[in-house]
Amino acid sequence: MINNRDSARKVADFLLQIKAVMLQPDKPFTWASGIKSPIYCDNRKTLSHPKIRTYLRQQFVSAINDQFGKADVIAGVATGGIPQGVLVAQDLGLPFIYVRSEAKKHGAGNLIEGEFEAGLSVVVIEDLISTGGSTMKAVDALRKEKCMVKGVASIFSYNLKASEDTFKKAKITCVSLCDYPTLIERAAETNYIAEKDIKTLEDWVKNPEGWKK
Repeated sequence: MINNRDSARKVADFLLQIKAVMLQPDKPFTWASGIKSPIYCDNRKTLSHPKIRTYLRQQFVSAINDQFGKADVIAGVATGGIPQGVLVAQDLGLPFIYVRSEAKKHGAGNLIEGEFEAGLSVVVIEDLISTGGSTMKAVDALRKEKCMVKGVASIFSYNLKASEDTFKKAKITCVSLCDYPTLIERAAETNYIAEKDIKTLEDWVKNPEGWKK
């Protein structure tokens, strides 16, 4: 779910403005999950724009306060959630940790980096949610260490049924600053995408696993 519709539209405009959104219906992108997608959202680009970076940080803080309340720790999901999480933790005056995609092969072999202990409440920060797989790996890792995950906050979510089902089963609340319907709506309104491409994008989100097969 999105926390605020007006701010979601503004975030969508920012992503389009810096061309963080790429559209290639005829040469689809391939996600780590194997899903083919005509659209790709690179939220890392927001870090290069101070005004946008600041706005996202402020909206993250607002969403966390609205949806989850006070937490003990902010946790970023590697890699995109790390810089966003640091900014949010700094604003809230909270400790920061991050969760790797897999444990280190050397050294201490940590999966979670930073200081934390069992019983702490945590809000997880992601830059983007697609199927929810990487997010749930981070949530599971934190829960295994007896941390209480209050929820997940992300810049953008594709709102795929797969992620919604995953979070529902895991009893995790996920809030995003912007989502797929809002992004496509603003892209159409600002002529960022052609009229002929709108149906492609609508068809894809209904059945991403079967699209282009």
